Formats: sequence, C-alpha cells, structure tokens
Amino acid sequence: HAVALIDADDATEVAEAERLNDEIVRLALSMDGTCTGEHGVGLHKIGFLEEEAGDDALDLMRRIKRALDPDDIMNPGKIFRV
Repeated sequence: HAVALIDADDATEVAEAERLNDEIVRLALSMDGTCTGEHGVGLHKIGFLEEEAGDDALDLMRRIKRALDPDDIMNPGKIFRV
C-alpha cells in the first residue's frame, strides 16, 4: 500500500495527496484493476465506483441496497449514495 505522510492541516499537502491518489487509482483502472484493492469502496473511493463498475452495475447495486435496507440504516452513505 502506498501511504502519503502529510500534514493533514496543510491544505496544499492534502490536495497533493488527493491528486496523487486519483492518479494512482486512474492508472489501476486503466489497467483493468480496481479502485479498492482488498478493501471496500468506503467514503474515499465513491467517486471511482461508477467509472469502474459502470452505470448498469451501479443501478443493480442500488436496487439490491434498497431491497435489503429500505430505510438506509446500514452504513448510510458508504459505497454509493442511494
């Protein structure tokens, strides 16, 4: 795993770490990799899920989520926004 050791209070360092993360994820996706590795999508990779999985897969995931969790009480806002 790549770890960016930054000062979280320094907006410039945070922005550069986010830019670097985006570049790494886009490279992985361009090589038919995944945005998540062995981890789930979580909060930081939501933006890449549609690019990786596609609209049809994301729609299916949302329908399953709504069927199993109609009140959105299980991990709300994680993986994707319903």
